[in-house]
Amino acid sequence: MVNFKEDESLHMLNHSCAHLMAQAVKHLYPDAKFWVGPVVEEGFYYDMDLGGAVINDESLQNIEKEMKKVAKTGIKIYRREITKAEALEMFKDDPYKIDLIERMDDGNITCYDQGDFTDLCRGPHVDNVKLCRNFKLVKHSGVYWKGDAENQVLERIYGVCFPTQEELEEHLKLLEEAKERDHRKIGKDMEIFMVDDMVGRGLPMFLPKGQIIWQELEDYIKAKERKLGYQHVMTPCVGTVDLYKTSGHWDHYKENMFPAMEVEGESFVLRPMNCPHHMRIYANKPHSYRELPIRLAEIAHDFRFESSGTLKGIERGRHFCQNDSHIFVTPDQIEQEVKGVCSLIFDVYKDFGITDYRCVLSLRDPADTKKYYQDDEMWNTAEDALRQVLNDIGIEYTEEIGEAAFYGPKLDVNVRPAVGNEYTLSTCQLDFCLPMKFDLNYIDGNGEKKTPVVLHRAILGSLDRFMAYILEETKGNLPLWLAPVQVKVLTVKNDDPELNAYAEKVLDILAGEGIRVEYDDRSEKFGYKMREAQVQKVPYIAVLGKNEAADGMVSYRLHGEQKTTTVTQDEFIKLLKDEIKAKTRRV
Repeated sequence: MVNFKEDESLHMLNHSCAHLMAQAVKHLYPDAKFWVGPVVEEGFYYDMDLGGAVINDESLQNIEKEMKKVAKTGIKIYRREITKAEALEMFKDDPYKIDLIERMDDGNITCYDQGDFTDLCRGPHVDNVKLCRNFKLVKHSGVYWKGDAENQVLERIYGVCFPTQEELEEHLKLLEEAKERDHRKIGKDMEIFMVDDMVGRGLPMFLPKGQIIWQELEDYIKAKERKLGYQHVMTPCVGTVDLYKTSGHWDHYKENMFPAMEVEGESFVLRPMNCPHHMRIYANKPHSYRELPIRLAEIAHDFRFESSGTLKGIERGRHFCQNDSHIFVTPDQIEQEVKGVCSLIFDVYKDFGITDYRCVLSLRDPADTKKYYQDDEMWNTAEDALRQVLNDIGIEYTEEIGEAAFYGPKLDVNVRPAVGNEYTLSTCQLDFCLPMKFDLNYIDGNGEKKTPVVLHRAILGSLDRFMAYILEETKGNLPLWLAPVQVKVLTVKNDDPELNAYAEKVLDILAGEGIRVEYDDRSEKFGYKMREAQVQKVPYIAVLGKNEAADGMVSYRLHGEQKTTTVTQDEFIKLLKDEIKAKTRRV
């Protein structure tokens, strides 16, 4: 999907369309005042105070009509420079613009005029409003001014604009597809997770079916890790502030952490990551070089105070669980262990059919002395080492400055999901910093103390985000081994005692074989129950009638198909078990 923010021509067009929308809003709501109207990855938006009026779907339609009316006039858009004093006078009755102007440097300020509407803006803009005629307002929401819950709630309207109607229509089709793939919709339809404001925004709760998927993913990755010599640990969800001051997270990451809690003279925080805990586990006893590499792993609960505007279901929340590991190595083991991590990443991707990804070597920005731990020699050593390893094992990658962790460079594997823009799913980070901060050591072959190097790695990333990714990629049509309900049993009649007894028998047999099965014995019509099973994306629907009961057979229908196949009970069980064992992907 197009990124409006990065495409220069679309950026200018959409920013101009934001002004067109504001002009139309001003016509319909004369007392309206405007905050900011930037271009973002998915189009544009404008935040506005409508004096108590609340936007709804009908309001959007009225605004669109007025925008089209203005666009037809072809009014020219003019750039104008004014002094800061003139700007303060021009917008003296608008507290939102005054706030912006007062924070600007002294000197000339640019504004843009289009007929009866003027707005502050750096620009640039298109020549006239007619060029903005191919637009659509796509959604609206309420937001706090400056993101502060103590401030006024503003109305935010989102839109998109394209040079041609054909491009707009194609984009709107993609948006509809995105809605159907949105893991939040799928999660609700399939009863996988929920979010409750009383519990807290960004704190999703997994329902019974979601917990099944979760457990299958956890069992899957732990089994792979155990085969590779990982040792699983369990650590608490809190730590002392001193722990994070030692690691450096307190200085470099504090703004993303929940506030400290004072208890019995100690300060504790909800942990945002697990590395400090694992460092202390390593430090618990002396180590010889013969023990290394030591691979500690954990499915760990973490908490980060993400801003409310970035929260998105289980893809991005304030609580999540990382498939985390820290591998303690000697310098000469770095290459082999990075190779092993990469091999595991791509082995997992093969199992899940993940092919659309790119590898990024994320490096520090030497000019950013606030974000990154200051040690040029350490950084040069770490970056050169990771770059050399990636070259040696033949990984294709691009380099991005300013994307490293504060303690070291990393290999990020970014996926391109079916919905939205790419994000990092898996990562492998090379760290010379934290082992030194925690005074970690091992005894080398000469009996001397040495500091180990640590690889931070996450294969599934967080289980939450990975689940969101898989739900969107598959539209909820999960492989049989991962499906929370693998078989739904339906009878063609509800009031037949013999048929109900046979359905209960089939249910017990399948459950006894370890199949996750449900029997829908409600007094609803057969067609209704069939449609509901389809909405819930149940892979196999067992349809039982008098013939099946008389012959001890099972007729089944695959999700999304109309064809019905009849087999023996034993054949049905073998079919299911073979598919589960093979982890066959569905399309």
